[in-house]
Amino acid sequence: MNRLPGARARWRWVHLILGGALLMPYFLLMQVVVGVVAGGVNALDSAPLSLLAYVLSLPLVAATALFGPVRPMSVAAVRAMCGVPGEGLADGPARSWAARGRASAWWTLHLGTGALISGMTLAVPPMAVVLIAVPVVGRLRDVRLGYGWFTTDTNPYAAPLVGIGLLAGLALCAAGAGWLLARAAPVLLGPTPADRLAAAEERAADLAVRNRLARELHDAVGHALSAVTLQAAAARRMLERDPEFVREALAAIEDTTRRTVGELDAVLGLLRDGDPARPDAAPAPTLATDLDGLLARTRAGGTTVTAHQDPGPVGDWAALPAIASREAYRIVQEGLSNALRHGAGPVDLRIRVRAGTATATAIDTAHRELEITMTNPPAAPDDGREPRTGGGRGLRGAAERAALLGGSLEAGPHGDGWRLRAALPLNGDDR
Repeated sequence: MNRLPGARARWRWVHLILGGALLMPYFLLMQVVVGVVAGGVNALDSAPLSLLAYVLSLPLVAATALFGPVRPMSVAAVRAMCGVPGEGLADGPARSWAARGRASAWWTLHLGTGALISGMTLAVPPMAVVLIAVPVVGRLRDVRLGYGWFTTDTNPYAAPLVGIGLLAGLALCAAGAGWLLARAAPVLLGPTPADRLAAAEERAADLAVRNRLARELHDAVGHALSAVTLQAAAARRMLERDPEFVREALAAIEDTTRRTVGELDAVLGLLRDGDPARPDAAPAPTLATDLDGLLARTRAGGTTVTAHQDPGPVGDWAALPAIASREAYRIVQEGLSNALRHGAGPVDLRIRVRAGTATATAIDTAHRELEITMTNPPAAPDDGREPRTGGGRGLRGAAERAALLGGSLEAGPHGDGWRLRAALPLNGDDR
């Protein structure tokens, strides 16, 4: 839109004329009021009364701009026509009276200045055309141009210069007014601290949703790929020697992929804006319903997993808060996936609920904590697995899951092997 020379100035001129058009209802209303107060005269026939009506219409403009979608409409027009960078303007309606006051000042400035430029745009070009045509149209030499400004009794060849000067003056006034409005727009329509805080909160919420979806995809799909790879490799090695093991591995692969497709479909459903939850979508896995299957599928890949489960005072994993059960399952899943990719030898998994935290004088029985500990030796240098250094995306995501519940997670070398330990408090809401 602004590639041609002067295109921006022309669009700013259009923006000013739009402001003049928006002022007309206010102006006509005050024309009626002024005419009635002046004794029932027609205010349009009097230049002083018309000027008074214009001045009195501005407070009315400012008052009405305190309500309604004035700022969003003004911002949209400024972005489209005035060439003001979008980051310098606020989005959405004003959230405070200070922001509404600034938007009201902008509305008044835009409409008031636009009315003046619009009036000049309507009056000056016809007058300039007449003046330019005076030397070549004889009849125009006998026409008075009003208010005694010019008469055709003088040198007719001076009139075109005056006409050209009027057009140039109009263009300069429009360009100057448009430039001033463009400079004032970021000041009066720019974001307030409240707007910046709201935008930051919105970005944080969006980022949290994206991180959550990334964690779900990584944990579900990443674990499935690791498990299926190990199960297929184990089945290939045992194909001739142990057909029964191969059948179990293939069954585990089938079960793993089926469950992962269901979880993937549920996560993708969240990505579709406005897609309601499907009644047949796979429910989120938990310790109570899915831990045994997870351990069985891991063992089917040839990895020995020794699991020690102690629900402690809660009695059963089904009694855990739902959100803690879901996040704990994902942490265990990521730990096993990490062990499959990088470790070798048996995995020792311990899940327990501690009744309280010991202090110097007593035990806090109101505080319960779910503790997950997983240890396994590292891979041998020549067994073809990736050397384990620090945590990648999966362990970072598991730490985020623990932190969301107010807990903690540590993973790293421990003695001659590798240890993952997570602690999740259980005195939160059941969500």
